Amino acid sequence: MRLIESPIKFGTDGWRGIIAEDFTFDNVRACAQGISDYLKKTKLAGKGLIIGYDTRFASEDFAQAAAEVISGNGIKVYLCSQPTPTPVISFGILTKESGGAIIITGSHNKARWNGLKYKAQDASSAPTETTNQIEEYISRTLTKGSISRIPLHQAVKQGLVESLDLTPAYSEQIRKLVDLKRLSQAKLKIVIDPMYGTGSGYFKMLLDGGAIELIEINSEPNPIFPGIQPEPIATNLKKLSAKVKSEGAHVGIATDGDADRIGIIDEKGQFLTQLQVFALLCLYLLEIRGERGALVKTITTTSMTYRLGEIFGVPVYETAVGFKYVAPIMMREKALIGGEESGGYGFRDHIPERDGILAGLYFLDLMLKMSKTPSELLEYLYSKVGPHHYQRLDVSFPGIERNNIIKRLSENAPQSLDGVKVVKTNTIDGFHFTLAASTWLLIRFSGTEPLLRIYAESDTPARAERLVELGRKLAGV
Repeated sequence: MRLIESPIKFGTDGWRGIIAEDFTFDNVRACAQGISDYLKKTKLAGKGLIIGYDTRFASEDFAQAAAEVISGNGIKVYLCSQPTPTPVISFGILTKESGGAIIITGSHNKARWNGLKYKAQDASSAPTETTNQIEEYISRTLTKGSISRIPLHQAVKQGLVESLDLTPAYSEQIRKLVDLKRLSQAKLKIVIDPMYGTGSGYFKMLLDGGAIELIEINSEPNPIFPGIQPEPIATNLKKLSAKVKSEGAHVGIATDGDADRIGIIDEKGQFLTQLQVFALLCLYLLEIRGERGALVKTITTTSMTYRLGEIFGVPVYETAVGFKYVAPIMMREKALIGGEESGGYGFRDHIPERDGILAGLYFLDLMLKMSKTPSELLEYLYSKVGPHHYQRLDVSFPGIERNNIIKRLSENAPQSLDGVKVVKTNTIDGFHFTLAASTWLLIRFSGTEPLLRIYAESDTPARAERLVELGRKLAGV
């Protein structure tokens, strides 16, 4: 058995690797053995485990390899019968009352990447203390090379592996949260872009049979993701933008590779930033639905939430990047919504996890209830909280430079940026500088890719762009 030489580490959302380089069948099996050992140690093994997968190259085969190991350890496996969105699998944990789920997905990464996520018993991203234990079990497996497994056909014959479709239960849940019948009757034209991923067909299935017109692009599974990276940000949504304009559509909605993130294109073909979308979803829940509850945001997400918290009298909590930090606060505080800059948003009365499909439906319902286009919704939001503009820059750097970057930022904390005083510095996750007038700059390392990410939000687009460049100079990259 040929195993990875360096330790397998779970980042902000699972372990990612390059297919055939470190993301190999042997290493996926080692991960599955480590998770089996964790389930047995924590007495969750008797609850069984769901295993799902996305549309990437060999994801189904990797999922089957994991199923052979989990079942080989005497743990019942519920194996998805088709590529399935991550939020559908996460909700499946609750309906099956399983001990968690393994999801084979590279999420938003480029085509040559794949990954393995472990979702906890409560359907959330596994917390750090859990992944630390799993990493330790995986490390022991890598050292000893001892893996229990049963060929899939034998495991099926023995009743240890059961094929299932989680979509019906998920659809029933969505119908409890959104008036799909009313929404399907809306005279809206919508372009859907699942980015060749698992979100394909879901909006059509949920909204079928009414007056609403749905056009889907990039709907066929394609592990190459031709022309794009399956991350719903502006640079990858040019085709969606063009389609919205050519069709005269009211909105474009994109989901990432495993459909837990969302991107919005307005009626003019312009991309709404993830921060704008999060603030609009907060406004929808607070004002249109009249609900109350805490708002939870990562450090990379908009300061507009603080203003909305003041207006509607609800608390706002801030966490490090990663929904595994958002979810515990959502559950503890029974929070209304949790969100992160990547375009992932989770909602109360659903799962403590991101759901791009539900987020898209909520956004459509906001448009319908307010009879406004996306650009008009943004104007309405700004009338309440003031203008906020956002920029992000991702910079590749040699791994050996990481400590030097940290040293430069630690030793040269600025007193002002772009002529505005720095009023607070936060190092909860990277280097976060808060300025006056709802302006901030953040410099941090990606938890899933070899990138330095630089983020800024301010009252003008020009200042946000200048701050990003100043952040790059501070980091020396």
